[in-house]
Amino acid sequence: MVFLSCKLYPANEVSKEFIEMKETVRIFPHNPGVYLMKNEKDKIIYVGKAKDLRKRVLSYFTSGRDLKTQVLVKKIHSIEFIVTGNDYEALILENNLIKKWTPRYNINLKDGKSYPVIRITHEDFPRIFKTRRIIQDGSEYFGPFVDVGKLDQYLELIEKLFPLRKCRGPLRKRYSPCLYYHIGRCSAPCAGYITRDEYRVQVEKVRKMLSGDTSEIEDRLRKEMQAASESMKFEHAAEVRDTLTALESVYTNQQVEDFNLEKRDYAACAMRQHLCTISIFQMREGKLIGREMFRAETFGSETDILADFALQYYRETEDVPNYLYVSHDVDTELLQGYFDNELSAKMQAVKPEDGKHYRILKMALENAVMDVEKRLRSRGNISGLEALREDLGLKDLPRRIEGFDIAQLSGKYPVASLISFFNGNPDKKNYRRFHIKTLEGRIDDYEAIREAVARRYTRIVNEGLEEPDLILIDGGKGQVNAAREILDSLGLTGIPVIGLAKEFEEIHFAERDEPLRLPPGSEALKVLQGVRDETHRFATTFNKQLRAEDTSFSLLESIKGIGQMRSRKLMQVFGSLEAVASASSEEISERCRIPERTAMLLLKQLSL
Repeated sequence: MVFLSCKLYPANEVSKEFIEMKETVRIFPHNPGVYLMKNEKDKIIYVGKAKDLRKRVLSYFTSGRDLKTQVLVKKIHSIEFIVTGNDYEALILENNLIKKWTPRYNINLKDGKSYPVIRITHEDFPRIFKTRRIIQDGSEYFGPFVDVGKLDQYLELIEKLFPLRKCRGPLRKRYSPCLYYHIGRCSAPCAGYITRDEYRVQVEKVRKMLSGDTSEIEDRLRKEMQAASESMKFEHAAEVRDTLTALESVYTNQQVEDFNLEKRDYAACAMRQHLCTISIFQMREGKLIGREMFRAETFGSETDILADFALQYYRETEDVPNYLYVSHDVDTELLQGYFDNELSAKMQAVKPEDGKHYRILKMALENAVMDVEKRLRSRGNISGLEALREDLGLKDLPRRIEGFDIAQLSGKYPVASLISFFNGNPDKKNYRRFHIKTLEGRIDDYEAIREAVARRYTRIVNEGLEEPDLILIDGGKGQVNAAREILDSLGLTGIPVIGLAKEFEEIHFAERDEPLRLPPGSEALKVLQGVRDETHRFATTFNKQLRAEDTSFSLLESIKGIGQMRSRKLMQVFGSLEAVASASSEEISERCRIPERTAMLLLKQLSL
């Protein structure tokens, strides 16, 4: 979980604080997870899930929001988020947290029902069925499952593959089996047609399947579907396809809910330089319902920090778990002795190496790593910038550095990238891309630099925008002189310009004839290399994108019935040729308003 405490403002108050909050949300991860919105009293008022946390939370800051969203935003004071392994975990965790905290703005949206699970009963001849009730009688439970329709298909497959008993209650002896035996859906243990050991072999296969070991069954179903298709038994092939889809989609390995009633805590420690974050995940009654984040500045080791933290944390809390799972090799015997003697608490400390507890701990560690890296980014690389100022003889600390690079392919698709670093870290909201328009097929990096620099800093001058403290060109003295020429013509004589040539990592200046070489590994050189490499990556990515789009348009327009307008519509809707090829002719026809016959021809050509 990463915690951000910051004020939010309604959309019509575009204040400095509102803009800063929006920019803060821009550093949220693109991971799936759950976000918790709190009011000024630190009370949770809304819990939401997201496949992409950054995109989802940023949507609250966009214009044109509906009235209810505006009302919600006015009441938000801070936002927390918990990163999960997948969007299925996010859905389950959202449900658990809503039940625990009953947020005001979630109450009318949830029906309070539990998701169904699959139960394997604790009997000599176990039954397997769907249920919403958890009974602690030794039975095993798998799930929960969100898509009930696909869950039913999943159970139907289990019935077909493994003929286990259907009768409820204790097994009663019969002299002849029931109808289920005669239709192949039961092995008739009631009539003694199968031994207990033989029956349990079948149950173990189901248990493996429910635990995610489905590769053998999937291969079998694919072969069956292929054979049915080749025999033109399309209806049967479609049924097998649906079963295969259910098999692939119902089981998702999720770690935010199980059915173990033991109290469990998961403590993970992450360090970057002298900054430390410890993340605590709390499992109660089989559900992840709590998380806490603790931050410190220390020069100790992660192992010592985690052990010291556990001693302090559980000395001050009454909610002591049965198990504490830790991310590092702490002295677990010493911790347990302390818990027994000082706290009279029977808590067992464990460092798992694999399995379910290891995966939950890994999720806690991921949240801790994100938090400590965010803290490190917010502080910036001031020491590197100080070294850079000294080595380059700059008047001011180069907090904002802007970098340029040119990318082209034999004179085609010439583009320039502009990237921005602030306090030694990428400032992606100020990245820009330029189509170079003046070359007309010529290969001239100097002229391309002149055009990009002129377009960027003409706007800086005209609009009174913030000037950078340093400009870095990916190249040598020729590129630096080209940029200097434009800046001087705009009256921006005070902005220093340098070039970094990759061959020898030499720093070039417009005012000096001899380049400067810094020692390999120096802090100042690392800052410049980071900026230079990012400008190159950004420019090359843009150039490749243009080339791919041009190739895609040419290929689409070569197909009968697909002209310029239809090709652009296809790329606008689907984004890539791969996405077009994976769609159905019906979908292409409907979404792009193309005749289905033309869509079928399109797919045929793309498959060649």
